[in-house]
Formats: sequence, C-alpha cells, structure tokens
Amino acid sequence: MSGLAVVLAGCGIRATEVPTDFGTAPSRVRCSLTEPEVSAQATRGVPVRVFLLCRSSLVAVDRTVRVPDGAADSERRVLVAQGLLDQLSAPPSAAEKEAGYTSNVRGGMTVGGPRPGDPKDALRLSTAPAGLTSYALAQIVCTFSDSAAAEGDGSVILGGPGTEPPRRYECTDEVRARPGAEEPPSTEVTEG
Repeated sequence: MSGLAVVLAGCGIRATEVPTDFGTAPSRVRCSLTEPEVSAQATRGVPVRVFLLCRSSLVAVDRTVRVPDGAADSERRVLVAQGLLDQLSAPPSAAEKEAGYTSNVRGGMTVGGPRPGDPKDALRLSTAPAGLTSYALAQIVCTFSDSAAAEGDGSVILGGPGTEPPRRYECTDEVRARPGAEEPPSTEVTEG
C-alpha cells in the first residue's frame, strides 16, 4: 500500500524556480451595473455612452450630456465632446464604484474645434494626445468614436494645444479589451 501512496504523491504540480507571472488573481468585481442610475434617468440631456475602466478593459456606461437647443452642428460636436470629457473625468457613482469602474481621464481637460488648416471635424484637446496615458487616450477615443463627435466611419480626429497636426484615431476591439497594452491606432491626417 505504501507504494501506491508514493505514486499518488508524485501526481502533484512540481515546484519551479522559474518566476511566473500570470497576471492578477481573478476578481469578484462584476463590471456591470445591476440597474440604471437614477441620477442618469433624472437628468435631461442627450443620451451618450462613455467608456470607463473595469478589470483593465473598457466598458460602456450610459450617461447624459447637456447641449443647448439650437446649437449649430460644428458647435454641437464640440459641446458634446466637452460634455463627454467632463463625464469621463467625473468620479464614478457609488453603484459604478461598487461594480468596479474607474477612470484614468483627469479633470480640467478642455476640447475645442479645429484650427485653420485642420480638417473641419478635428477636435483639439488642451492636453496633447501623446501626453495622455494609454488608458486615458483609449477612454477618450472610444467614447468620442461612439458619439456625435465622431466622423461618419466612427474614427475621431484629435490634436493637442500645440502646432502638431491632428491624427485620426480608431477604437478597435483590441483597444477596448486591453487599453493599457494597445494604444488606439492612429494615422496622420493629410487633408486640411
């Protein structure tokens, strides 16, 4: 019988001296809200979706943005974009925190329309896109691309406060799944 015990004892996982890194342990965080936010339902405005972080991926959350009636289309795009930035930088609600949501977009950032020579749909951020963390850039690009701030193809043209030309950014499945490792793909905008 002792031979059987020795055989069974050898069926375990052997120790290794090689360091292994399989990421963080699974979390019990849900990453989904159980019911709509009362404050979001009570606020009047344009319904929008913003992308918050949960378990290192982007998750869409419903919000509203106030836009004055009668705003011209070009002005409306900038107002919606600013409202989206404000929503991204606002602290998550109690229910969102409980569900595990966070944001990497910091408050105080502003957005404006195109400069002379920029494409008409360009948006200029007060912080250069290259100066943002990959998480914050992914949140902004994915949120803008899913809104009235986007181009017809879902891309978004962003520039910073400097003289650098704006770039066209896309929100891909890879970016939504791994915003810390995958920056939104971008291309230089050649038309003005």
